Amino acid sequence: MKRPIDKQLLLVSAGVAVGLVLIVAGFRAGSTGRDSLKLPEVIETMSVSPGDQVLQQSQISVDLLEGYEASLTLDGIALETTRLDELSAGGAAPKPGEQVEIPPTAIFDPGNNIISYTPQIGAPIEAFSQGEHVAVLKYWKIVEGEAKARTFKWTFSAD
Repeated sequence: MKRPIDKQLLLVSAGVAVGLVLIVAGFRAGSTGRDSLKLPEVIETMSVSPGDQVLQQSQISVDLLEGYEASLTLDGIALETTRLDELSAGGAAPKPGEQVEIPPTAIFDPGNNIISYTPQIGAPIEAFSQGEHVAVLKYWKIVEGEAKARTFKWTFSAD
């Protein structure tokens, strides 16, 4: 004997199926992490990412792929960049226990391909004022030179 189709059960089942399809589609369409930040492939990681809210003395740091160099501009101020390998006299490695004076500039570490800037007294930006700030990373392949540089611009705010 054939059972009649229960229309109410059929409607509930169809509703559940449509709901599951919509949930799966939502997860597939959602973007998080690197995708949501729209970072260029050359940027491996960064602290003070687009949209972040930071403290006034927060360090900005961008880790690049090997073979790239960079410079930073903050709020329209092009920051001088000092390479870590140029800090000691003649580029020689410091002796054990020797103090190395770090200037109040953006610092590029060629060994790790990281450019960073920390607001400090005597620096072009001593502290991030409250509100929104604009950062621009100018980056280029070392073998191509700065003439073929590209930029990545983002905003963040300080408390």
